[in-house]
Amino acid sequence: MPIHILPPEVASQIAAGEVVERPASVVKELVENSLDAGSNSVTITVEDAGKRLIEVADDGCGIPIDQLSLAVERHATNKLDGPEDLHCIASLGFRGEALASIGSVARLTLTSRTTDTDLGANLQVEGGHASRVLPLGSPAGTVVRVENLFYNVPARLKFLKHDQTERRAIDKLVTRYSLAYPLVRFSLHQDGRLALQTSGNGNRREILGTIYGVEIARQLIEVISEDDWIQVLGFTSPTSLTRSSRRELTFFVNGRPVKDAALSAAVIKAYHTLLMVNRYPITILFLKMPPEMVDVNVHPTKAEVRFREPDRIFSSVQRAVRRALLAHSPVPNLEFQPHWSDGAAWGEPHTIDPTWGWRDIENQRKEGGAIPEGSSPTPGSQSPPITKSGLGAQPAPLLRPVGQVASTYLVAEGPDGLYLIDQHAAHERVLFERVMKQRDSSIPSQILLQPVAIDLPPYETRLLQEQLDILGKIGFQVELFGHNSFLVRAVPAILENHDPAASLRLLVEDFEEDETPLQAELEARIIARICKRAAIKAGKNLSPEEQRALLTDLEACQSPRTCPHGRPTMIHLSVDLLERQFGRRGSR
Repeated sequence: MPIHILPPEVASQIAAGEVVERPASVVKELVENSLDAGSNSVTITVEDAGKRLIEVADDGCGIPIDQLSLAVERHATNKLDGPEDLHCIASLGFRGEALASIGSVARLTLTSRTTDTDLGANLQVEGGHASRVLPLGSPAGTVVRVENLFYNVPARLKFLKHDQTERRAIDKLVTRYSLAYPLVRFSLHQDGRLALQTSGNGNRREILGTIYGVEIARQLIEVISEDDWIQVLGFTSPTSLTRSSRRELTFFVNGRPVKDAALSAAVIKAYHTLLMVNRYPITILFLKMPPEMVDVNVHPTKAEVRFREPDRIFSSVQRAVRRALLAHSPVPNLEFQPHWSDGAAWGEPHTIDPTWGWRDIENQRKEGGAIPEGSSPTPGSQSPPITKSGLGAQPAPLLRPVGQVASTYLVAEGPDGLYLIDQHAAHERVLFERVMKQRDSSIPSQILLQPVAIDLPPYETRLLQEQLDILGKIGFQVELFGHNSFLVRAVPAILENHDPAASLRLLVEDFEEDETPLQAELEARIIARICKRAAIKAGKNLSPEEQRALLTDLEACQSPRTCPHGRPTMIHLSVDLLERQFGRRGSR
């Protein structure tokens, strides 16, 4: 094929692929245009996860009639004049690509009127071809209506994720901008339902209450720090309020939402020694600095930035968060002395109570992931290696309890050596197999004396609604109660001594960990997470009778060697290994 110039419509579609990746990309570009126009109110309407309709209406300055057709041309912008402006960008948009890119892969209608005129106008763009401008009466501001997204590039539609995932992405996006611009009234409607609405009164904590619920918003710690050229403002959660992933680490630089691994690392570093492993805070930080200190011209989506002095920014963020944490709650001086408990007394075997309300002293240990196949957590420990499959299905040996180490691990003697048992992982396995057996009949449920209300962010509300039937099968009674709120009326019996709201939040986090939470294994995965929360925790002293009961129940399990998440419940130290370690059979 000879070298030739691509047709304009093909070049536009290729370029659009860098800007318009999914429906949320369209919402992002249009919302940023509205904010750059000085809007006080932005209304977003979405249908069919954005594939059928995305409409963004604002009350900003509007576009003059004589510039309306120019606005949909590629590289047309009023935010830059020359190359020198690229080094100090103060606006959200500047590339002049958004409307042109959207118009090349959708049917776009642009209606606008400036505040100093009585007549507005509109034009339509379809497949990159614009119609003529038609004058018409309209309110001041701009309305951009995007219909049939990717209608002319059907291959792109096939790569979109599940509708609920696309809706969730839009929810999160609008949520972030509402936090960054508290003086702007945001309204988001998805498929006829109001997903988010803010007042625009400038109170960020009020917006946090709308998103996360009043209780969480009240707990968040305010972060305020400012030095010569960088200002760090925002909120972060106390050590008692955490999440299972980094998704709730949100950053804005000069009003622009960004993804930056260094900023996330700075926040996590600020919590060093204060959180359990694999637990993360809720953090929303707004960084303000001179525009010339940050380069936003890195990627067409403008989600990545480069800092002129990254080390200095890292230190500023870390100090700001750490200072806020220490001011809110000084770090206690903990002295934890591991000890051996007396395992000489033996009681009659009995079933361990699955509803024990023991206090969770999780900060006294670090719960790691599954041990890689063939690895040795102690010298020459496993024999054979522990893996998620294979050994997990082997029966447990008959064990005689000897004692407890660090209020976390049981020591037991078996027919072929010594065993160290993780009491939390072992109890998880016991509860999991017990509940899975009850699933075929009826999982016991505990009715609450007083229903408990829980508020969730819009994207989590949608997730929970879609899983109410599954939750009902495993012992929960949850019903929608107003806007983004739910009432918990009953919980599984093994959670009766736990906070119902906190337990439900953990399950919602689990839904988020998978893009297709309606898979057949979801019910078992939810039960595993419930059992993890209900199981006895590290740091709990067990009586000899309780130790014996736990070992007896573990011996009866079908897969006693691993917890439901694949982590080993026990480590074996063979007699041969012990003899070698003590020099009875020579050195290795």
